Amino acid sequence: MLGNVTLMEYLGGGRAVAGHRPWPRYSLDERGWREMVHQLSVSDWTLLGLWADGTEVHAALRDEENAAIAVASVGCPDRRYPSLSGVRPAAIRLERAIHDLYGLTAEGLEDQRPWLDHGRWGQSAPLAIVRGAPPSGPVVYPFLPVEGESLHQIPVGPVHAGVIEPGHFRFTCAGETVVRLEERLGYTHKGVEGHMAGKSLIDAARLAGRISGDSTVAYAIAFARAAEAATGTEAPPRAHWMRALMAELERVANHILDFGAICNDAAFSFMLAQCTVLRERILSVNELCFGHRLLMDTVIPGGVAVDVTREGSSILRGLVKELRKRVRRLADVYDDMPSLQDRTVGTGIVQSSLAHRFGAGGFVGRAASQGGDARKVPGYPPYDDLDFEVPVHPEGDVNARIWQRLEEVTASLALIEQILERMPGGPLHKPIPTRGGEGMALVEGFRGEILLWLRLSEVGRVVRCHPRDPSWFQWPLLEAAIEGNIVADFPLCNKSFNCSYSGVDL
Repeated sequence: MLGNVTLMEYLGGGRAVAGHRPWPRYSLDERGWREMVHQLSVSDWTLLGLWADGTEVHAALRDEENAAIAVASVGCPDRRYPSLSGVRPAAIRLERAIHDLYGLTAEGLEDQRPWLDHGRWGQSAPLAIVRGAPPSGPVVYPFLPVEGESLHQIPVGPVHAGVIEPGHFRFTCAGETVVRLEERLGYTHKGVEGHMAGKSLIDAARLAGRISGDSTVAYAIAFARAAEAATGTEAPPRAHWMRALMAELERVANHILDFGAICNDAAFSFMLAQCTVLRERILSVNELCFGHRLLMDTVIPGGVAVDVTREGSSILRGLVKELRKRVRRLADVYDDMPSLQDRTVGTGIVQSSLAHRFGAGGFVGRAASQGGDARKVPGYPPYDDLDFEVPVHPEGDVNARIWQRLEEVTASLALIEQILERMPGGPLHKPIPTRGGEGMALVEGFRGEILLWLRLSEVGRVVRCHPRDPSWFQWPLLEAAIEGNIVADFPLCNKSFNCSYSGVDL
């Protein structure tokens, strides 16, 4: 079956697993999985996610030629499976995480260092059917070696100045020039996947909305859509439009704050002050219209828990007009400051080919010529009934990531106006039936594409839930982007990515 075949032609040779929606899942034997790995080396199939349960490993794939999506699964009777990392480097950290959580080993994975497990858990492989022995002590983590003359290392973190999540960055430098950056995360590991098991849909949805707090709406929509797919349920039309309204407010709030924070790291604190005020305006309106500043627990399986009133619609329209005017002025200020752009133009470049190889989406990918957006492809309601364009920039530098955000803010404000103008009537929620099944969702958060896979028992409890944050595929690109830049430009590069620590420290 090797050669130039489509994803569905290839996986169709496996055994279809019943009850997996909305995209099919196929069970492969070890030979079929190995052949799939080879096929990945010659095909334009994007790795969307890689996760495990107690006995199987699953890979979600998308065929970029026809946008077909499917999940491939392989059993691990001897607790081993062939690695995807040789042909899809985005799999490296996911495979390391699978080993830490489930004790399943990826054969052929060169980097066998732990990812989430720092040697401080009560047992190893805590989600395996048979858990491992307690650790003997904290893990001694060997950073990758770098050879050359007059090199020195700069360790940064995991504790940082200000309000920021913990993460360790190890710089190897020649003078002020960064030769290699390596990240070590896992400090905010919360055991989310373990906590999800056995939860009701409502309780699990609350956890999903707290995986990465700045993306609570996006994660809640992803969980809700996966639950609805697993149970064969469709939320009411008004619920879909309400979800999109809140998702776009979340996107605008984050992009505006990031714009100010990037400028602040170039010593232009005025912009951060102005953008912080604008974000506060959005959060205050959120609380006024929906009862929560960050919109937590407003999206639930089967629909939404809040509605927008006529008065709320008027307030939101006023907010859109205010934001459009003030963001345009701030963009002009940025555009008229050569000293600021001297720090951002040509800094921290992500090559388009590398972004494509890692399957990086969101503003990081789109600022490097990758035009993917889950609202468009595969699409989900109500975006398939809304008129909007997805901006793309080719340069891949900090400046491109700034303009990508600003243009996405403009697009989102126009979407909010469309949604308020065309919001359908009807109920906000439809009960979720109690039944088993498997569901998967792809939802566009402000950072990019969130994947969430869910398995439910016959009594409607969560058996397994895997959320994949966009940052899994963006963090490695930050390491590449900073290479050849000076150490002082790292804060600019890092903030221009603004990857989630919590989202990958499951």
